[in-house]
Amino acid sequence: MPSAIDPLRELDYAVRQIVQAPSDNEYFNQLLPAIKDASKGGQGQQLLQSLSQYSRQREAEIERICNTNHQGFVTSVNQLLHVRDGTVSLTSEILEINQSIQSSTEKLAEQKKALVESRGVRENIDEATQALRDCLEVLRLANQVHDLLGKKNHYSALRALDELQNVHLKEITQYKIAEMIQKSVPTTKKLIAEAVMTDLNTWLFRIRETSQFLGEVAFYHTEQRRTRQKDRAEKFSYLNNFTLNSAIELVSDETEEFDILSNEDVQVDFTPLFECLHIRNALGQADKFRADYAATRRQQKELLMPASVTLVDAEGASLSELLEGIAGFAIVERATMKKTPELRSAVDVDELWDSMCQTAIMLITKALHEVTNAELLLKIKGVVALFIQTMESWNYPVAALDAFLLRLFEKYAELLKRRFSDDFQEIVSTDDYMPMPINKLDEYDKVVNVSWYTPDKPREDIRFPCVLPFSQMYPLCCIDIRNFLNQFYFFSDDHFQHPRVIDETLKQSLDQLLSDSVCRLLVERLSSQYLGQIVQILINLEHFEIACRELEPLLAAARSTASIGGSITLNATEEFRSNKKTAEKRIFELVNSKIDDLIGTAEYDWMAPTLETEPSNYMQTLTRYLSNIMNSVLLGLPTEIKELIYFDALSHAATMILSLPLSPEVKRINPNGIAALAKDVQYLAEFVDTLGNPILRENLDELQQTILLMQAENSDEFYDVSTRNKKYGRVDAMNGPILLEKLTHSVQGPTNLRTDKFQALSSRFGMKSLQRAQMEDLKD
Repeated sequence: MPSAIDPLRELDYAVRQIVQAPSDNEYFNQLLPAIKDASKGGQGQQLLQSLSQYSRQREAEIERICNTNHQGFVTSVNQLLHVRDGTVSLTSEILEINQSIQSSTEKLAEQKKALVESRGVRENIDEATQALRDCLEVLRLANQVHDLLGKKNHYSALRALDELQNVHLKEITQYKIAEMIQKSVPTTKKLIAEAVMTDLNTWLFRIRETSQFLGEVAFYHTEQRRTRQKDRAEKFSYLNNFTLNSAIELVSDETEEFDILSNEDVQVDFTPLFECLHIRNALGQADKFRADYAATRRQQKELLMPASVTLVDAEGASLSELLEGIAGFAIVERATMKKTPELRSAVDVDELWDSMCQTAIMLITKALHEVTNAELLLKIKGVVALFIQTMESWNYPVAALDAFLLRLFEKYAELLKRRFSDDFQEIVSTDDYMPMPINKLDEYDKVVNVSWYTPDKPREDIRFPCVLPFSQMYPLCCIDIRNFLNQFYFFSDDHFQHPRVIDETLKQSLDQLLSDSVCRLLVERLSSQYLGQIVQILINLEHFEIACRELEPLLAAARSTASIGGSITLNATEEFRSNKKTAEKRIFELVNSKIDDLIGTAEYDWMAPTLETEPSNYMQTLTRYLSNIMNSVLLGLPTEIKELIYFDALSHAATMILSLPLSPEVKRINPNGIAALAKDVQYLAEFVDTLGNPILRENLDELQQTILLMQAENSDEFYDVSTRNKKYGRVDAMNGPILLEKLTHSVQGPTNLRTDKFQALSSRFGMKSLQRAQMEDLKD
C-alpha cells in the first residue's frame, strides 16, 4: 500500500527542522542523520533540491525584506563604517600599549628571574633549617627515652621510643643520624626490658616477703566473718544450717566490705606487673615473659616451703607461718589470674596450689608423731580449718585438705581414747569401792547433775549427811564420759566435712572405753575376797548399765543431720548387764564359801547320850552372819538381788547341812543326834520365817522332810511310792535309804562316851572331803 505521506513534503519538513536548529551542535545532529537516511533511501538528489529550494526561498525573503527597509539598511551601513574607523584607531592604540607592556614585561621577567633565584636559596636554607630541627627533635626524643628510663617511667620510655622509631626517624631517613639511631633502638628496647624486669623482680621479692603477713590478714578476716556468722545465727536460728562461704553467708556478709589486697594493714600494688606485662607484649616477648614469670613463681613457691615444721612449738607458730605463707602466695596468684588472665591461667594457678597443699600435708604428717596431746591436735585442726575456709573463699579446691582433716581426726580420736582410757583405769584402780558419802547439798547437786542417776527421794526430803549407792568412781567416770563426748564433737566446730565419721567413731570409741577400761577392770577386781567390794562393784555395774541406756538416746540425738537415723545400741550396755551376773555369781561364791566355813565348824555327836537343849553355835553364827550381811554389806543391793542371794545361800546351807549325816565317816545316828540336827534346822527355819518371804522357806523342804523321815516311827513308808510322794516328796531317793541304814534307836551309855566323841570328831574332820564329794555330785 502506498504511503499516505508525500516523500517530498517529508524532505521539506526535515530541511526546515535542520535550518531552524537553535545551535550548531543541534544543526549537525539533525543534518547528518538526514543525509544518511536520504543516501540509503536513494533520495540524495531530492534532498539537494529541497535544500536549494529552501535557500532560494530565503534569499527571496531577504531581498523582499531589504527592499522594504532600504533606507534603514543604508543608515546601518554608515554607522558600521564609522564604527570601523573607531575600531582601527583603537587597534593602533592597543598595539602601542602592547608594545609598552612588552617592554615592561621584559624588565619584569628579569626581576622575576632574580626573585626566583633568591627564593631557591631561601628554600635551601629553610630545608636545611627544618632538617636540623627534625634531627634535633630526634635527638631530644632519644635523650628523653633515656631520661624516662632513669626515672623508671618504663612505659613512657617505650612509647617515646616507639614514636621516635615510627614517626620522627621516618622524616630524616635521608640522613645518616637516622641510621645510627635506628641501630640503637634494639639496644634501648633491651635496656627497657631489663629495667622493667628488675622492677618486677623487686616487686616479686616484696610480695614474697609480705605473703605471710597477707595470709595472716586473710586469716583474721575469716575469723571476723566467723564471729559475724555466729552472731547472726544467735539472732536467726535458721542460719545455723549454713556454713561459712555458703551463698547465704556471703550474701549476709556482703555489707562488710574488706579488700584483703588493699587495706590499712597491707597494700599490694600490681602496677609493676601490669607495666612489665604491657611492655613485654609491646616488645613481642609475651610468651617468653609468661614462661619466665611462671618459673619465677615456682622458684618462690619452693623457697616458701620449709624443709620441716614442728607442731609442738609455742602457740603453733611454725604451722601458722607455713599456712599463712601459702595463703598469701595463693591469694596473690588468684588475684593475678583475675587481673591478667593472659599471664596466669587457672591451670597454672591450681597446679601451684595443689603442689603447695601436698607439700604442707606431707610436712604436717611427718610432724604428727610429736603430738601426744589431744588439745594441741585440736588447735592444729583449728589452724588448718581456718586455712581451708580462707582459701575456699578464693575459690581454691580444698578436697585434699578436707581428706587430711579426716586423718587428723583419726589421730585426735586415738589420743582422746588413750587419755580417757588412762583416766578410767586410774579411777577404777584408786576407788575405795564404798558407797559415796555426801555431806552438803551442793555436793549432792553436783553429783546428781553429772551422773546418770535418779534419786529415790525428792531433793527437798534428803537429809545430810547421806550416802549414795554407787562409789566415787561412778560420778568421776560420768564426768569423763561427758567430757569425752564434748571433746569429740569439738573437732566438728568451725569446719569438718565428715560428721558421720565423728558419730561412728564416737560410738565405737565410747563402746571400747566402757567395755575395756571400765567393765573389764571392774570384772578383774571381782577376784577380791572382800564381799563388800564385790557388792559395790555389782552396784556400780548396775549404774553403768543405766548410764549406757541413757547414753544411747543421747548419742542418737547428738548425731549430725548427715548421719543415718535410727536408734543407737552400745555393746557396753550388754557387757555391763552380762557382767552383773558374773558379780552376782561371785557374791554367791563368797557367801557360800563363808557358809561352808561355818558349817564346817559343826560338832554333831551323832551318838549323843543326852538331848541338846540349845541350837548349835555354828547355826547361831550362820543365821547371824546372814542377817548381818543383808543389813550391812548387801543393804545397797536391789531387793530382787538380795532375795536371790538369800535363796542361793539358804539352798546351799541346806545342802551342806544335809551332807553332814550323809558323810561316810558317820556310821550310826541315834535319836539324840537326830534331835540335835532337827533343833538346828528348826532354828534356821524360824530365822527364814523372819525374813518375810515364804518362797525362801522352800529351800529347807528337803532338809526338813529328811529329818522327819529319820524321826518317823515307820520308816518303811519311804519305800511306798505313794506315801513317799505325799510325805517325803523332796527327799532324795538315794539319800533316804542311806540315812535310814545309819539309824539306831538305842542310846549308848556314858561308858561309850569316849568312843562316841572320837566318832564325832572323826565326822567333823571328815567334813572337808564330804563337802568336796557333795559339790562334785551337785555339779554332776
